[in-house]
Amino acid sequence: MFGLFKKKNKEPDFNFETIGIDMHSHILPGIDDGAPTVKESLLLAQRFVELGFKKLIATPHIMSDYYRNTPDSIQKALDETLEAFEKNQIPLKLEAAAEYYLDETFESKLNNGDLMTMGKNYLLFELSYINYPNNLPEIIQKLNDKGYKPILAHPERYPYLFGSIENFHKVKEFGCYFQMNTISLTGYYGKQVQKAAEELVDYMMVDFIGSDMHHLKHADALRQSLFNPYLKKLFEESALQNEMLL
Repeated sequence: MFGLFKKKNKEPDFNFETIGIDMHSHILPGIDDGAPTVKESLLLAQRFVELGFKKLIATPHIMSDYYRNTPDSIQKALDETLEAFEKNQIPLKLEAAAEYYLDETFESKLNNGDLMTMGKNYLLFELSYINYPNNLPEIIQKLNDKGYKPILAHPERYPYLFGSIENFHKVKEFGCYFQMNTISLTGYYGKQVQKAAEELVDYMMVDFIGSDMHHLKHADALRQSLFNPYLKKLFEESALQNEMLL
């Protein structure tokens, strides 16, 4: 009987105010597999506010086969979203970079210097979920040589790295930072991804966390992550560098 009076929506003990910034989302409308409309962008933005964020860096996909975004197309979507934020009094700073897929066109973009970065030349990139790219060490080295600071998006989600923490160490030693998807810790992408994420936390290999927000289900999972002991451990024991992008 007394259970009827229990609080239905338990509140977490902390939120994302301590890091302040989400540096990986697909909140810009209509240009990739993220928010399809400005209305959806505003719904996601409100959820970010409720979770304690002060600033977002939108990172639309750039992929030669699917999302052929350019700095111009991203800027246009950013301007549209900023206008909507102002009109609807959304208290979030918003900037844009990109999430580059390591495909056959990436190196030419790198050679041309036509890359969108965040903070002091940090560059977010992602890999195939199926095949390990044999040129990964060379690409990361070239990024560093050209003055970029490469950040590998969600390393915990690449199945060919599962099974040994040494696989992750090897990639990191090539010269890149690691950005973990916060919701990986909730099991959102499956148990293997969750285990890999937990190992990265245990070995203090996470440099940045991001929501990789595409839709409201991700927002729900992000809130749920605030009840996860590994996220609390990450906040308390690891040297997260999100604030470098404020």
